Amino acid sequence: MLKIKQRYSGLVLIIAAFMVTGCLSEQKVNIRPDDVALPPIVKPQPAAGSIWAGESSNNLIFSGKKARYVNDIVTIIISETATGGNKASTNTSKDTSTSAAITSLLGIENAIIGSNATMGGKIGLGGTSTNALKGSGDTSRSSTLSASISARVLKVLDNGNLLIEGKRQMTVNAEDQFIVITGIIRPDDVTADNTVASQYIADARILYTGDGVINDKMRPGWLTRVVDWVWPF
Repeated sequence: MLKIKQRYSGLVLIIAAFMVTGCLSEQKVNIRPDDVALPPIVKPQPAAGSIWAGESSNNLIFSGKKARYVNDIVTIIISETATGGNKASTNTSKDTSTSAAITSLLGIENAIIGSNATMGGKIGLGGTSTNALKGSGDTSRSSTLSASISARVLKVLDNGNLLIEGKRQMTVNAEDQFIVITGIIRPDDVTADNTVASQYIADARILYTGDGVINDKMRPGWLTRVVDWVWPF
């Protein structure tokens, strides 16, 4: 009875170790829009003795509705298509043939030839070798993302460029979808209808991820991850 209890205890410890290893081997990272750190927003302050609070999109008479100040809104047209491919091939071959003959070797060849009538009257050496190598490889990758998202101006840089960030969360049937985009744009690239294409964003970071039942089903179970981690082959 004691041996049975010890076996069960050892089995429980092994299962617990596998569970801990499986949990530690891959931690689920849930990136939500609220997790993105935002730089502090500096509001324009009037100069000492002045009631003018500085330029903004609300106090300029001859100004369009294009984003150019902190907290202005600009629409980002995300249209990203990336393709890449690489192909290589190798084909080499080499044939070698070597032959040599000895017609005189201090009379020793006569004794050798006399005891080997099939040598044809001379001592000959020869050899051939052949090697060949063929190799090929092909790799390709493509991705496409299309979306429209409104972003907010977080900061106006010293040279007039705008630091922007846009966040969007969509929930359908308990499945959350997140889109986050950050980067730097030039005011000149903002069109008259207050939009800018994503390819004009410098230091762009586009995040499109999800969280929910579908995302959970796409991940392998902890036991499968443990086996993949410890399996040596």
